[in-house]
Amino acid sequence: MDRSDMTDAAVLLDAPESGIARITLSNPTRLNAMRLSMWARLGDICAQLATDLPRVVVLRGDPGARGFCSGADISEFSKVRTTPDAIAAYNGTVARALDALAHLPMPVIGAVHGACIGGGLELALRCDLRIATSDARFAFTPAKLGLAIGPDEVAALNRVVGPTATAELLYTAQPVDAAHAERWGLINRITEPDTLDETVSEVGRIIAANAPLTLRAVKASLRAAGRPGDARAARHADDLVRTCYDSSDYVEGQRAFAEKRAPRFTGA
Repeated sequence: MDRSDMTDAAVLLDAPESGIARITLSNPTRLNAMRLSMWARLGDICAQLATDLPRVVVLRGDPGARGFCSGADISEFSKVRTTPDAIAAYNGTVARALDALAHLPMPVIGAVHGACIGGGLELALRCDLRIATSDARFAFTPAKLGLAIGPDEVAALNRVVGPTATAELLYTAQPVDAAHAERWGLINRITEPDTLDETVSEVGRIIAANAPLTLRAVKASLRAAGRPGDARAARHADDLVRTCYDSSDYVEGQRAFAEKRAPRFTGA
């Protein structure tokens, strides 16, 4: 990652390596809190990745900070959220970034270390898999600030951990540790802080070795399953499933199986 021109707060994109692209949230002096410019940049990066189509995306916080992301950078609210129009524009920028991350067609792995709070947890929830360090802490704290999160954010949390855990997180505004989060299904696995990158890379490589069209079809089907009654999502998933059977990768998978070798998938 080239940090030579890095500002104090930025969202950085590494060029894909072995099919894995990495997004880094970087605002280390403020626990990687998201400034408005960072939300806008994240939305732009996700739009780019939706076109470039790496096989896997990893979302992580700058490792130089003590946390994945502490949420929105409240210190700038007095400048960027001063009028109803400014608040609406700010919320629209955040919503665009979260929606773009959630709609990436390839699997997204959240690499979580330390604090994952508020908007940071909203970002993690838009990932397909979450791997966290043993010192990770998760919280939604609007109740401590006199704020509230909207139905979309509540629904994203509810789809992952269910209504009971969602209610506890939102009503108490208290953090839960990694072990608790794993029991709730909020994270897939726990690793030690010094092995987070290695663990995430290993999982990413395993996923990236599979057929890209299948991965996209699985993601679309998971999305449709989480939204019963969404006919458009169901049709999109069905279309991607049919694309798999019409692909050269389908032929390659059968041939590799018969020849007892690793398949060489091209995404076509």
